[in-house]
Amino acid sequence: MMFKNREEAGELLAQELVAFRNDPDGILLALPRGGVTVAYQLSLALHLPLDVLITRKIGAPGNPEYALGAVSETGAVYWNQEALSGLSLSERDLSIAVQAQQKEVSRRVALYRQGRPFPNLKDRSVIIVDDGLATGATFFASVATVRQAHPRRIIGAIPVGPRSTIQEARALVDQLVVLRVPDPFYAVGNFYRDFEQVEDREVLQYLNLAEEAFISNS
Repeated sequence: MMFKNREEAGELLAQELVAFRNDPDGILLALPRGGVTVAYQLSLALHLPLDVLITRKIGAPGNPEYALGAVSETGAVYWNQEALSGLSLSERDLSIAVQAQQKEVSRRVALYRQGRPFPNLKDRSVIIVDDGLATGATFFASVATVRQAHPRRIIGAIPVGPRSTIQEARALVDQLVVLRVPDPFYAVGNFYRDFEQVEDREVLQYLNLAEEAFISNS
């Protein structure tokens, strides 16, 4: 079954997360950019604040689409050891690959946060949201980032992903809500009828609208 779009995926996830509605310690952290569209629907339905957690995939030298890992805005790095084992890369190669993505991470932090600090997650129920998992690299880096902030619990909210990645994700969080685990799995976009790229201006719009809605419902 395909999702109509990211909005529908968010609405369906919200139905599975009703236990967190109006949770005073709850917060949604969306992985930009596609995850923000999904998480916006969760924010409206669950009356929870929405923020972003900025991560970037680290691609292999000469093959940027091949995910070696991911880096988050706090500097947390996740490495896919299986992917690394098939390559002969030096520490310098890996450092250069990380630095290349940190530039884009810094750009997005400046644009999306607009001076706001990273949210305080201590003793909170943190729901990490994306529009789907493939290798899971950015999600795993995000979990590592949140774990360092000492939350009460970490919940993953994912519309779709392959079985192997979902199993790995489930082992890293306190609760994982996933709507589809198709087999075979090819790419996240194959499970959406509308999977157009989300632009920066849309991310900002969703964040602003979510803040306005949360304040009006408080």
